[in-house]
Amino acid sequence: MSLSFLLEIGTEEIPDWMIVSALNQLRDHFQSMLDGQGLGGQVAWADGTPRRLALRADGLADRQADSEDLVTGPAKSAGTGAAAGFARKMGVSADALSVTTTAKGEYFSFTKRTAGKSARDILSAQLPGLILGIQWPKAMYWVGGKTGPRFIRPIRWLVALLGDAVVPFEIAGVKSGSLTRGHRILGSGSIPVTIESYRDALQANGVILRASERREKIEVERAALLDQTGLRVHPDPDLLEKLVYITEFPTPITGVFDEQFLELPSEVLVTVMRHHQNYFSVEDAEGKLAPRFVAVMNTNADPEGLVRHGNERVLRARFNDARFFWTVDQQKRLEDRVPDLANVTFQAKLGSYLAKTERNVAVVRELAAKLDTDSGPVERAARLLKADLPTEMVKEFPELQGIVGGLYAKAQGEPEEVWRAIYDHYKPASMEDSIPSSASGRLVALADKIDTLRGCFSVGLMPTGSKDPFALRRAAQGVVRILVEGKLDLPLSKLTAGDAALHEFLLDRIRYYFREVRGFAYDEVNAVIASGAENLPDIEARLLALKSVRPTANFEPLAASFKRIQNILRQASHQGAGAVDEALIEPGPERVLYDEFKRVSAAAGTSEYLPGLEAIASLRPAVDSFFDKVLVNAPDARVRANRLNLLHGILTEFSTIADFSEIVTQ
Repeated sequence: MSLSFLLEIGTEEIPDWMIVSALNQLRDHFQSMLDGQGLGGQVAWADGTPRRLALRADGLADRQADSEDLVTGPAKSAGTGAAAGFARKMGVSADALSVTTTAKGEYFSFTKRTAGKSARDILSAQLPGLILGIQWPKAMYWVGGKTGPRFIRPIRWLVALLGDAVVPFEIAGVKSGSLTRGHRILGSGSIPVTIESYRDALQANGVILRASERREKIEVERAALLDQTGLRVHPDPDLLEKLVYITEFPTPITGVFDEQFLELPSEVLVTVMRHHQNYFSVEDAEGKLAPRFVAVMNTNADPEGLVRHGNERVLRARFNDARFFWTVDQQKRLEDRVPDLANVTFQAKLGSYLAKTERNVAVVRELAAKLDTDSGPVERAARLLKADLPTEMVKEFPELQGIVGGLYAKAQGEPEEVWRAIYDHYKPASMEDSIPSSASGRLVALADKIDTLRGCFSVGLMPTGSKDPFALRRAAQGVVRILVEGKLDLPLSKLTAGDAALHEFLLDRIRYYFREVRGFAYDEVNAVIASGAENLPDIEARLLALKSVRPTANFEPLAASFKRIQNILRQASHQGAGAVDEALIEPGPERVLYDEFKRVSAAAGTSEYLPGLEAIASLRPAVDSFFDKVLVNAPDARVRANRLNLLHGILTEFSTIADFSEIVTQ
């Protein structure tokens, strides 16, 4: 008998950014439980809103299959007394035993038959632990103090249905049943459901369960609000995702604000709308900010415009605050604010932001010298880099730090090279974000991140597990992206200033970037990094060449031969100290390999990696013939050593682009 199962965990509002992870865990853990318990079935979907996590599975067996296990007891030679004791242990009489012959002899045995448990009983026992096993960044006790259950928010109701029957269990006094709850305003607080009626019952009570449907509703309705206006919503996928998961019945509405506020920088206005009010900003066809916004209500209508007017009133107050802060902050120049950074702590062991500013200036000077570039503008930018932290604007809108500094520097007449570097210095803030747009900006951003990494590692503040309070992983990933995408020829060992732990940390981020972000195969990344990881743009160039040449017929067989060469040299404990003596090279395959080695060495020695790798791959027939027809371990010690020198030379010469022994071959 095949059954469907429905689970709903009803809670107080869950933070939007935690919901998707929780649903993924719920899906995975439930499927693992089904598989482990032998119930069959597959999770059909897992979806949720701020107030509920829900899951459906189909194809469950109504009970486990019965099982038979052969239990081996004492040796037959132990006699009837031992057999009787074994039988008592099995709960049967001695004549129910049998004798099993094994490689070690004959043993008394018993076939133990176990009846499968019902799916209802298994689910009843497993669900409390499965639900409370969901991992959250933070969790809370809401009953029983620290001995009670922990969850992200208090659990208020539970729905658990297997077919038509309730699966009974209890968490913190809340018993499972078949009653769900609708939208706080639009729905009922007690709604009987079946597995098949569940979604429709929620929909009728103001809850759109599917996140994809809520997302589509927002997108379609906000577009309709601006139809025929010539305006459009500024793309903001992160805000859209947030609104999807803070609403159960999202309804976009539009509002307006006074055009006088457009005198403020658009970055300030957009930040106020986005971060403080969850409003979409609106722009014209040229991308210029318009005096309108789109908000999303968690209800179905605003017939009298009360919500719209309330949103406009709140936004007007926030914009007035921003205008006041802008005016007050302009009364003091950024350079005059630098001493104030002595009162702003960066980190207790690393001192104030003034101390960090001095270090940033020193690091940017160091980097500029290595790149042989004018350090004047970047030193000026580094000096003013954190000067916006004491401003009223940043105190009120911390999301604007850096951006405000750049805008203030621009308003105060700093050169574009300086103000734009300040504006961009927190970039890239994520994998989707761009690196700074200017060469000066890239250098200043790099210096700031490098100083943070050096400082934190020097006082033992390395990330551990999921804990990374100073966002060092993000800083390191920013360093990697700026170096690669900005084509900066800066040695990694110089950036890490001899700190081995920091060097390995950055290497780990380099591997992650090229594997997970750029999509190179893990063995390609390992092979290239094993041949040198000082220059990141060079790593990229070698990876691109390796990826291009890998599909060719000669490449992977040659990589297998390189592994063979490495093994031969290792087994012979060969250090490769000697040069190849041409007089000892025998005619035939050995001479062919030697001549090909010299030819390919010249081609591979060019600065172009792809032709070099293609030339190396062309060596494959000569290598194959050598191994087929030449005895490396020759009886003559001089010949043997010379052949090992030849193999060592080939391995060393051609491992400067990539260590081919790292390539996974068939």
